[in-house]
Amino acid sequence: MYIKRTSYLRYSLLRDFTLWFLSVSLLLRLVFFIWQYDDVSWNILNFLKTILIGLFFDIGTISFIVFPAVIYYTIIPNKWIGTLADKILIRFFIFLTVFLLVLVFFAEITFWDEFRTRFNFIAVDYLIYTHEVVANVEESYPLPLLLGGALIITSLVILTFSRRKSFKNAFRSPAKSSIRIAILSVTLLTLVCFTAFVSNAEAEWSQNRYNSEISKSGIYSFFAAFRNNQMKYSEFYTAIDKNKAFKIVRKKLSGSHVSFTGKYPSIHRRIIDTAKVPQKYNVVFILVESLSGSFMREFGNEQNITPFMDSLAQKSIFFENIFATGTRTVRGMEAVTLSIPPTPGQSIVKRPENQDLYTVANVFKSKKYECNFFYGGDGYFDNMNAYFGGNGFTIYDRGRGSVLSDKIKTVRNNIAGNEVTFENAWGICDQDIYNKMLTVADEQYKNGSSFFNFIMTTSNHRPYTYPSGKIDIPSGTSREGAVKYTDYALRAFFSSASKKAWYNNTVFVIIGDHCASSAGKDAIDVANYHIPAMIVNLPQTLNQKNSKLCSQIDIFPTLFALLGWDYNSNFFGQDVLANSFEERAFVGTYRKLGLMKNNKVVILSDQKKQAIYKWNKADNSLQELPMDIAFLEETIAWYQTADYLFTNKLLK
Repeated sequence: MYIKRTSYLRYSLLRDFTLWFLSVSLLLRLVFFIWQYDDVSWNILNFLKTILIGLFFDIGTISFIVFPAVIYYTIIPNKWIGTLADKILIRFFIFLTVFLLVLVFFAEITFWDEFRTRFNFIAVDYLIYTHEVVANVEESYPLPLLLGGALIITSLVILTFSRRKSFKNAFRSPAKSSIRIAILSVTLLTLVCFTAFVSNAEAEWSQNRYNSEISKSGIYSFFAAFRNNQMKYSEFYTAIDKNKAFKIVRKKLSGSHVSFTGKYPSIHRRIIDTAKVPQKYNVVFILVESLSGSFMREFGNEQNITPFMDSLAQKSIFFENIFATGTRTVRGMEAVTLSIPPTPGQSIVKRPENQDLYTVANVFKSKKYECNFFYGGDGYFDNMNAYFGGNGFTIYDRGRGSVLSDKIKTVRNNIAGNEVTFENAWGICDQDIYNKMLTVADEQYKNGSSFFNFIMTTSNHRPYTYPSGKIDIPSGTSREGAVKYTDYALRAFFSSASKKAWYNNTVFVIIGDHCASSAGKDAIDVANYHIPAMIVNLPQTLNQKNSKLCSQIDIFPTLFALLGWDYNSNFFGQDVLANSFEERAFVGTYRKLGLMKNNKVVILSDQKKQAIYKWNKADNSLQELPMDIAFLEETIAWYQTADYLFTNKLLK
């Protein structure tokens, strides 16, 4: 009886470690419940289901974590148990593992604070771009305090294990072979089940997105996203006949000014404008980081943090009802440059084989424009330089080197230190990147070149730091301060640009890349995709506020129509100002794909699921409706054809 008991005591440390992990995971789940008190479903059955599904995924997670230790416990001979090497090895790795898990729990809290979700593909990206992320954490949070707190908590956990005699029992107790094999078998069986038969999507059981997210285990979600950050549409989503899909889309893209030049499968066409005299304005395109429509007074904000943009809304072509396609900067870049609905998984900006695509740069280059991309950070981040450099842009960023790779011969110009007045984790402040663009534009004008200059801003991003003394909100204190500085920098930019010889012949396009927050209780939080967009400095007679429902992908086709251009198009976007424009918007995450028309939204999900909802703009809620087959097929057609064209290299 004693031998049997001591055989199990060898595993007492693993038992206590597992119980600690499950307990802290439960505590974290309860914290998130309280955090989202007004948004989660507190129905007793929903609450219990959230907790129990969470426990299920936590068990799977801890099985992966303890598996190396179980292997060690299985193979080490009894005569080595309790030796100095055994004690050092176990104490070192238990301390290290607890410390790392405490940091992960801290990271989950900060990640939830930023994105209102458990770890997902964004966290995977952050693992790749460690410089920006570590610097951002250092500037946003008291890192020494976090690390010190993690060490203290880890020490207390280890002390608790010691007082429970977990170490003592583990070092003095032999283990029978039958018990070793039994514990190894149970652990291995659990791993096989979670690897082969359990999908992270199974945690998404609730119509309330917050309940589903809280059900997940952060670590398990991270590795699930790592495995599935690229998703083939045909494998994960409902599809229809390919020719039928292209027929639907081509019909939506047709018109009196459109002549299709490609056979199925293709949307290639010639856009011909006979009503206008072609104009050759310079174009400065500004993609503003995290610019939610809700920040502007124009949409009801009373904080007066965008006074300049609100003034521009009165003297521009202002799009009141335009929606971002996604929740990341790279989604915004994909939408505006390729004029394409979001494909599932990673943005095309981050995918392999994304060079030599037909982008808006091809249209500009056909009109003899120089194309340049300006970014205040290192364009290596999110694969921006490879994408823009591989698609015809000259690069200006804070990175190093002049050539991107052997395959991409685009010149990469480094923004020098003497051109920088302020810099944080994500790059130089907006004023500095605007000043760099002004310098380059002066050179382009001097050389007689027409230019298309694409600027990506960075200041409206955590840690929300910017040059002191510019606005009345101290740097680094709030998102509102970052937004107000972003607006201030735009005002300063226009003040400087208006004095340039090239100003009167230059059109400025300003649009948000995505909203500051996209999280909500529903599968897709529609209101948090609403962004502002405006076209500035065209003849005053064109100025208007346009209320048509439209998408980021429409901004350049609309501009090209305003300029009266004939051009070849592989774009899914259309001229919003045309009388024939059919209102719709594309909204998505990396796994959910939505099409909105009027106040209805069809959402396609992986696992080949789909649903249709009525969107109540007043309270931003979604009410499920009976499926509309025609609407569903149209939604499928847009996304299926977009994915097909890219994956089959037909956007080249």
